[in-house]
Amino acid sequence: MTDLDIALRAQPILGEGPTWDVGTGSLVWVDILGSEVHRFHPSSGSDEVIPVPQHVGAAKPRVNGGLVLNLRDGIGLLDAGGGSPRWLVYWAREGMRGNDAAVDPAGRLWAGTMRYDTADGGGFLARVQPGGRAHVILPEVTISNGIGWSPDGTLMYYIDSPTKRIDLFDFDVDSGEVANRRVFVELSDTDGVPDGMCVDADGCVWVAVHGAGQVRRYTPEGVLDRTIEVPAQQVTACCFGGDDLSDLYVTTSREGFTDADAAAQPLAGCLFVAAGIGSGLPSARFPD
Repeated sequence: MTDLDIALRAQPILGEGPTWDVGTGSLVWVDILGSEVHRFHPSSGSDEVIPVPQHVGAAKPRVNGGLVLNLRDGIGLLDAGGGSPRWLVYWAREGMRGNDAAVDPAGRLWAGTMRYDTADGGGFLARVQPGGRAHVILPEVTISNGIGWSPDGTLMYYIDSPTKRIDLFDFDVDSGEVANRRVFVELSDTDGVPDGMCVDADGCVWVAVHGAGQVRRYTPEGVLDRTIEVPAQQVTACCFGGDDLSDLYVTTSREGFTDADAAAQPLAGCLFVAAGIGSGLPSARFPD
């Protein structure tokens, strides 16, 4: 059994999207339905809360110290000094919100969406250039979730949660084009679904299994070789952080909880960490 520690006792509605910000030595994460961006500082144990005006699916570091946000109605830029986010891309569609997002090795933002009613095929995955030009790469996805790249940048991993798959694309770093979509792994042995994910320095894929209380590691060949049990059923995402990027941070959720659920899972919502468990890759930052 891998020892998981509580990094932060928190009770977000929907904790998600952890990303290690190498520029500030902090962990950026969000409470999607609480409309909050959090910046956790492991060195002090403090957690800065930044309210935002809309549900926020993801917040990723920018080169200048600010954040790029995948909001309900589009992509916003938040400056390091605070204030209100300003729109980079505005694609407001009724009944839809932003969900998970990631910055590719060349600095482009890949932003996913979903419908609040989780209607089949109601969301999309878009590629957003720093200047604001956006292109829908995958239309008609349902719950756009985890995105990641192999250490050499030639492969892109992608999760549309209800498919219960992690898919794999060939990736061209220069153009940002993807091709040759195929199945990397199918999670057919669990009632849970794949959610957020990250890729480590060895090319292994770590994925949060929502509904199963697990984080799993798959080798580059798609072989399951490690399972971490999490004391919260709704595990949402994971990433490597810490000074040497060896600590795995895991976010969890309390979405839809009844009083009975809260009593049965008192640690749900907490931010967990497995110290020294692997070797992560630094997250790319969105250019200014």
